[in-house]
Amino acid sequence: MPADAVSFSSNPSAAYRNKAPAYFSGARHDFVRRLPKDATASILEVGCGTGATGALALASGRAQRYTGIELFESAAVEARKVLTEVITGDVERLDLDFGPTAFDALIMSEVLEHLVEPQRTIEKLVRSLRPGALVLASSPNISHWRVIRELIQGRFNLADQGVFDRTHMRWFTPSTFAAMFRDAGLRVESVGPVTAFSERTELISRLTKGRFDHLFMTQIQIAARKI
Repeated sequence: MPADAVSFSSNPSAAYRNKAPAYFSGARHDFVRRLPKDATASILEVGCGTGATGALALASGRAQRYTGIELFESAAVEARKVLTEVITGDVERLDLDFGPTAFDALIMSEVLEHLVEPQRTIEKLVRSLRPGALVLASSPNISHWRVIRELIQGRFNLADQGVFDRTHMRWFTPSTFAAMFRDAGLRVESVGPVTAFSERTELISRLTKGRFDHLFMTQIQIAARKI
C-alpha cells in the first residue's frame, strides 16, 4: 500500500489540512429546498463543513435542531457558531448514540466517497432516523464521459478536488450509488444530476430514453426514504 494511503487511514484529518477554506463551505440550496418546511424538524448532516447548509435550513424554517458531524476541527469550530450541535470526528469511528427516531432527515453532501465502508455508515445512521425520514446525498460520478476519456488514455491523475480527489476512497456510478442506499434498507425516490442538464443534453436524454444519462452527470444526487 502506498505511504500516503497508510497516512490517510491512520489519521484521516491529515489528508484534508491543505484543502482551501471553500472546500468546507457553501450551502446546498438544492438540498434545503427539498426539505419539508417544518420548523420543528431535527436534521443530521454528515460532513457539515462550516455549517452553511444547516444555517440555511434553520433560517428558512426547515429545522429546529440541526446536528452536524465534521472530521476537520477548524471547519467544526465555525459550524458551532451557527448549528445546534457539532460532533468532531470520523463518522466511521465515532460511537454515535442518538437513539432511534432522533432525526427527520439526513444529509450527506459529497461525503460517502471519502469513507472506507460507506454502506455500513449509512446503515448505522439510518437507525437514528424516524420512519419516512428523508435522506439526501450526492457524490461524484465515475462514469462521466470525461472520466471515461481519461481512462481510455490510460490516465487516473489524482487532484485536490473533483472526481479524482486524492482523498476519495470509493467511486460510484448512478446505478451503484442508488444500489448502496437500497441495500442499506432505504427506498430510493430519485436519482439524477446535481446540476440540471443543458438543453442539448436534455434533448439527448429524451431521444435515448435516459439510457446514457450516466455519461453526462458530473455529480450524482439521490433522494431516499427510511421505510
